Amino acid sequence: QVQVVESGGGLVQPGGSLRLSCAASGSIVSINFMHWYRQAPGKQRELVASITSGGSTNYEDHVRGRFTISGDFAKNTVYLQMISLKPEDTAVYYCNANIRRVGVGGATGSYSYWGQGTQVTGAS
Repeated sequence: QVQVVESGGGLVQPGGSLRLSCAASGSIVSINFMHWYRQAPGKQRELVASITSGGSTNYEDHVRGRFTISGDFAKNTVYLQMISLKPEDTAVYYCNANIRRVGVGGATGSYSYWGQGTQVTGAS
């Protein structure tokens, strides 16, 4: 079993900051990469930022320069530091992890896991 749990969401004033955390636990061999997504009311889920186990990062244009993704893959944890928050950053933020684990029959494979999400609300 593998679990992915996000935390750190909340209500923030315009221009404020928040730090989200995502921790994976369970029968994990290693984590290949992790993403942060978000879904605003009435909109599709969108990718925000990504990080690989080697430390490479990527950001979507709408958050570049304001959000920073970092990770401690030894602890199976990734963070999203958000600054200069805007009301339009309001969304449920989800963590997605590509995890290598031992599957059925003992074969090792990579699988995608989602967390339950954490709400970020930017006051207007």
